[in-house]
Amino acid sequence: MKAGGIDSSRIEAMLAQLKAAAQKPQTEQIGSLSSAAGLQKAQSAAKVDFSDALKASLDQVNQVQVNAEKLGKSFAMGDDSVSLSDVMIAGQKANISFQTTVQVRNKLVSAYHDIMNMQI
Repeated sequence: MKAGGIDSSRIEAMLAQLKAAAQKPQTEQIGSLSSAAGLQKAQSAAKVDFSDALKASLDQVNQVQVNAEKLGKSFAMGDDSVSLSDVMIAGQKANISFQTTVQVRNKLVSAYHDIMNMQI
């Protein structure tokens, strides 16, 4: 870890990781839809229970937050294997995950109110 400047190799590695993550869903969708087995997987994925999907999503957000907190505590305790940039990136990932969850909740509440205010 460089004390006086930004470690450009870590930034380049993070950019490569983000680009790979951005490309991954597109290639998986194209590859899975081209075969009959992939089409069956897509149809079975559509039959996922909403409550199970919501719980899995909330569990994932919780796991990201726990990981960020753990990294922060490790850094505060002086663990040399954890850099400040790792802590900050994990914290921002946790923040973005939580804000996304809040926005989804707001949309669900708004949709519920719209449905409740519909006239029959």
